[in-house]
Amino acid sequence: MSRLVTATIDTAALQHNLQQVRKQLSADVRVVAVIKADGYGHGLVTVAHALYQAELYAVGCLDEAAQLRKASIEKPILLLEGFEGREELQAIAQLQLQTVIHSEQQWQLLNTTILPQPITIWLKVDTGMHRLGFTPQRAEQLLPLLEGHPSVEQVVLISHFANADHIEHPLNQRQQQAFSHCCAQSSSARSFSNSAALLTRSAAHFQFVRPGIMLYGSSPLQGQSAASLGLKPALTLQAPLIAIQTIEPGAAVGYGSSWQAQRETRLGVVAIGYGHGYPRRLPSGTPVLIRGQRVPLAGRVSMDMMTVDLTALPEAIVGDLVTLWGEGLPVDEIAQQASTISYELLCQLTSRVERIAQ
Repeated sequence: MSRLVTATIDTAALQHNLQQVRKQLSADVRVVAVIKADGYGHGLVTVAHALYQAELYAVGCLDEAAQLRKASIEKPILLLEGFEGREELQAIAQLQLQTVIHSEQQWQLLNTTILPQPITIWLKVDTGMHRLGFTPQRAEQLLPLLEGHPSVEQVVLISHFANADHIEHPLNQRQQQAFSHCCAQSSSARSFSNSAALLTRSAAHFQFVRPGIMLYGSSPLQGQSAASLGLKPALTLQAPLIAIQTIEPGAAVGYGSSWQAQRETRLGVVAIGYGHGYPRRLPSGTPVLIRGQRVPLAGRVSMDMMTVDLTALPEAIVGDLVTLWGEGLPVDEIAQQASTISYELLCQLTSRVERIAQ
């Protein structure tokens, strides 16, 4: 019997979710599919091939972009965090990439470098998130310098919402106004909206949108399920049931003896744990799916195993596949149980989990 833990990647779901993005947009808005962090844990190259209908891909760093080029992916690729040093800047030109610049150090490197061919620069404007970017005033100074630079083909203005998932947050409107006013006389294209803003702020679509989490079938909005937004889960995490036993009332289970049987209990052991990226902090009662029925986690998640209460599912047998999240059990629900977000659960799956694209 195999104890393989698998993450099945539904490429048709990825494509469906991209189409759901398109439904929110006018025909002239281009989609930058954000596939950083190994495609949010789904596999960088797999996701890139599935989302081939996007106009661009966005990754975090040069290594991810180089991996895509090595896989013969020729679509435009944007480096969201830009470059470190002149060598990386030269590599960006050689690989025909586009890059964000967000700091004076990056600007000085670009300004003192003549590249073999000009590249597209995305000028990051800090409109209120205060993470990366130039002030709007500094961006207005830099824009004409970039537009006239021999190493720059074109410039796109880019910013990022801090609270787009909180629809009524007052900073959203302030950021949008700051971005609209910045370089107001320029004809440069703009990009502002992530998944949440894409769904809720049509005035912030501009020329490029940058969906991330919704492409993977998770909701970017608090209080709205992925299903209600027409999204389909793209990753189903599964592991086998490897043992079943019956324990007496009062028997404690797992490390710390934190869970005790209140009745005679049929207990199952599932071959997955925090060593695979399934969160240790998930509480007893967190659901898993076996034979289409929910059963609860019982006791603490350990490195390679976890236990579930099978009393209400007498037909379960050793060898059954257990769904931890995915088809039939939204990752958003498990993230809520873990007091985190789906991004973290998807991205923290380890290399011990085999990704299987279908």
